[in-house]
Amino acid sequence: MERRFKTEIPAFRALALQIATKAVNGTADPREEIMRAIGRAGTAVAGARAWAGPELRLVVLPEYFLTGFPMGESVAGWRDLAAIAPDGPEYAALGEIASRHQVFLSGNAYESDPHFPELYFQTSFILDPAGEVILRYRRLHSMYSPSPYDVWDRYLEIYGIDAVFPVARTEIGALACIASEEILYPELARALALRGAEVFCHSTSEIASPSLTPKAVARRARAVENLAYVVSANSGGLDGIPIPRDSTNGGSELLDFEGRVLAQAGGGESIVAAAELDLAALRRARSRPGMGNLPARVKTALWAQEYGRHDGERPNGLAHAVPDRAWFTRRQQDVIDRTVS
Repeated sequence: MERRFKTEIPAFRALALQIATKAVNGTADPREEIMRAIGRAGTAVAGARAWAGPELRLVVLPEYFLTGFPMGESVAGWRDLAAIAPDGPEYAALGEIASRHQVFLSGNAYESDPHFPELYFQTSFILDPAGEVILRYRRLHSMYSPSPYDVWDRYLEIYGIDAVFPVARTEIGALACIASEEILYPELARALALRGAEVFCHSTSEIASPSLTPKAVARRARAVENLAYVVSANSGGLDGIPIPRDSTNGGSELLDFEGRVLAQAGGGESIVAAAELDLAALRRARSRPGMGNLPARVKTALWAQEYGRHDGERPNGLAHAVPDRAWFTRRQQDVIDRTVS
């Protein structure tokens, strides 16, 4: 496990900003819709900053708040419709929001990559108060979208393993991103925690319920397992597709490093999911021997050996191909056929 920060920092407020999403599927000018979405996010951040004051240092936006998600579009079609460039005007506009309001701004978008021009990646990002992108995480687990694992050898050759599991060390702590359903995969959160992550920025778009959903259960587990804060922003409704808008609406929440809910939003656009994060307390917990210090008790070599014995989803499946939607289903069926007796 990597060395932790030694100096204590003041506590700060974090916000899981719950805003509505408008899908670009079938729109006449998707680029204009994306810029409008950035404008709506900027207005909401401005309001939240005015309400909370300078103690608000971290704002997390929902998953694919710029575009919605693909509904049957081909990989090439969705890339052209909804993917933004790593150096494009959209990031410049988001950086202006972060800079103007002096916050760390995290979100999630579909992104093109000049090294893989036929694909796109779903990317979680963090911008700092100077407006610079300081973290870019490409989602590794996705049912119907390409991931770095699908072009694994070349991706590592270009970006290296640190870009696969990035952690941003900042004046408000070590920040990392987890995208949507990836909160269900304990290995990802653990890998980020082993690299020092203290706060998981979880951009999601999910079914909310008064009862605990699988993702809500997973958020609590990831917080406890890793002694980490979780700031989880869900959509405040999704318009523009046949699915009823409130199917993904509400439940944004912040969890402390013992899995306790610090704040939780109801339905609709909301700044209710905001709370103070005390990094000094988290670091004291991580530095204290005891049964509850689970990260310090992980037997990494044991699990590395055991995982290496199993033949699950294989890398490089798209090294020489562009998938249609059926390809992703065939890949999963292949894993099931090989691993389920």
